Amino acid sequence: MAVLEKIRVKFGLAISIIIALALLSFIIDPGTLDSALNTMSSKYDVGQIAGKKISYSDFQADIDRYTTINELLGASRGEENQKQIRNAAWQELLDKHMFVKNAKAAGISVGKDEMKALLSGEILSPALAQNPLFMDENGAFSVDRVRAFVENVKEDETGRLSTYWNYIQNTAHNQQYYAKYGALFAASGNDNALQLAQAVADGNTTADVDYCLVYYPVGRDSTITVSDDEVRAFYKQHKDFFKQRANREIEYVVFEVVPSAEDVAAASNAIAEAYDEFTTTDNLRTFLLKNSERGYDNYWYKAGELSTVNPDIDAQIFGGAKVTEIVANGNSFFAAREVATKMMPDSAFVKHILLQGEAADKTADSLVTVIKKGGNFANLVASYSVDQASVSDGELGGIGWMTQTYMIPGFEGVFDAKEGEPYVLKTQYGTHVVLVSRKTKPVIKKQVAIMEKTALASKETFNSYYSQANTFATLAGGTYEGYQKAVDSTKIYSHPMTITEATADYGAIDNAKEVTRWAFDNKAGKASNIITVDNNFFFVVAVKEANKEGYASVKKVANQIYERLYAEKQQAAATAKVREQIAGAASLEEIAERLGVTVEHRDALSLGSTNVEPALVGAISAAQVGEVYGPVAGIMGSYVVRVANKETGTFYSEADAKNLAAQKAQYLSQMILSVMQDYDNVKDNRERFF
Repeated sequence: MAVLEKIRVKFGLAISIIIALALLSFIIDPGTLDSALNTMSSKYDVGQIAGKKISYSDFQADIDRYTTINELLGASRGEENQKQIRNAAWQELLDKHMFVKNAKAAGISVGKDEMKALLSGEILSPALAQNPLFMDENGAFSVDRVRAFVENVKEDETGRLSTYWNYIQNTAHNQQYYAKYGALFAASGNDNALQLAQAVADGNTTADVDYCLVYYPVGRDSTITVSDDEVRAFYKQHKDFFKQRANREIEYVVFEVVPSAEDVAAASNAIAEAYDEFTTTDNLRTFLLKNSERGYDNYWYKAGELSTVNPDIDAQIFGGAKVTEIVANGNSFFAAREVATKMMPDSAFVKHILLQGEAADKTADSLVTVIKKGGNFANLVASYSVDQASVSDGELGGIGWMTQTYMIPGFEGVFDAKEGEPYVLKTQYGTHVVLVSRKTKPVIKKQVAIMEKTALASKETFNSYYSQANTFATLAGGTYEGYQKAVDSTKIYSHPMTITEATADYGAIDNAKEVTRWAFDNKAGKASNIITVDNNFFFVVAVKEANKEGYASVKKVANQIYERLYAEKQQAAATAKVREQIAGAASLEEIAERLGVTVEHRDALSLGSTNVEPALVGAISAAQVGEVYGPVAGIMGSYVVRVANKETGTFYSEADAKNLAAQKAQYLSQMILSVMQDYDNVKDNRERFF
């Protein structure tokens, strides 16, 4: 053990853990050790697909690759976009380790020659056909554009274009597997001749029907009992009904830090004291930096847009005021001052040629001359531009419609540029030859400086709420039992909630994943200390129950099963009672009188209808014309039926029946991936990390 200590000191704790486990294997059964190691490993896996473990590091590498692709396409890096990237990366793993494998097992293949045809346009893949990068000036697919892109891939030293081309090839490959599997699935879902004939017959048969409906009783019937043995038997026969994801049943209290009346008054006083200087200062940028939560910006507002700040501010500025009054909105206070006014379009369609290198400036000047003399802009982009990926609206070099919110840094002058007249500008990306081809109609816009003061909780206020939360946590003492006592003594509302590892929102409070992580890291019966969220909410959480992934216990679902079995028995008993009451009745009218209900009527009810009570349709199908049939148990009550007339038409054709069958097959095809994931025991743990 002395040697172990020396190694631990020299190489760190990680090595000593590995050696300690090796020593432990002499003492512990190897199977037990394997299980422990697998548990430790799986905790840090993003998921598992068909027995293949997906580590966090591997999945993050896929995310990084998709992020690169996203950046090439000019997409943003917002949280919603990052979520889409994670979903795309996960879908690729599902395709690779599950879907394509299962498609191959079904006898489907996509060979090299087929891939060559898909990528060359001989068999046009949607991955290419729908990609603006490979469209010509008229928006049609261009093989030449594909070839030009592949040549650029070879010359791109960054490897980014290669990453994108590999993505396109992989997409085309997987899409072809999906197309073939979908066709196979659709073909297997066709109804046979007998099924089609029955569907046509049902669709063409209508009936005029009289019926009585006796609703099931409301409330409990003491004569109906459900035994524990019946509950256990149902559970055993239908265990798959009770699959569950890992979840926690928790309760929590939350203390939100809100500004006190004194804090609000302080904010009001602060903006009032700064107001006079705000109306006269020559250096608004510096002034706002010192006196406002909102800094100076160069945005040009049109009428209505300032309403997002405050409707009164918008009304005053576009009503002619150069400086507004101080306006209050909740705990925030605003004042605005007009800086400048001009006519300006909302957007401009921009094209460019990006040049880099020592000769960029000289080349840019030459290209401007060529364009002014009528040179073809798209051809010049193809020949000179470093950016071959911008093809908005199918125009090579087209960046697209630029607005104040969708703007490449350095391009702000496009709103003032003359349409159709090229010019040169420089940005961090290089030298650009820019052409504004069209603009929206100019409208009056104003640059406005906005001073904002929002009441914030003072240190005293913050400490007051923290003290309340700390008192509660101390009373709870780290246990669920103590938590309940704390709720009883403080009379604070406790929120019950069942959460999974994906839960991030607690009521109106979002980004509270740390609460979820605490709940999943602790056992049932535990209560937390203070968990701070966004430095504005103090949570104290208790775990009532910890439910593992798998099957809910029979004890857990006993009430649910009991209610179902009770309802089935109640329906059967109610229908049997109706049968006794109508025994020997000569007509439906007499039956209605005995049951205390009225006879209802439906004309031309189709036997192929999907929006009528199935029990009623079934009874009509089985009953002979003029015969009283029933009772039959439906969803809402028991039916007794008399068919007055049945007619067979020709309005519902075999084509209609085939179309309905195709719709059913299409619906079922949407379940393919879900069924495959169950079959291949896919475990998606992404929510544990993201």
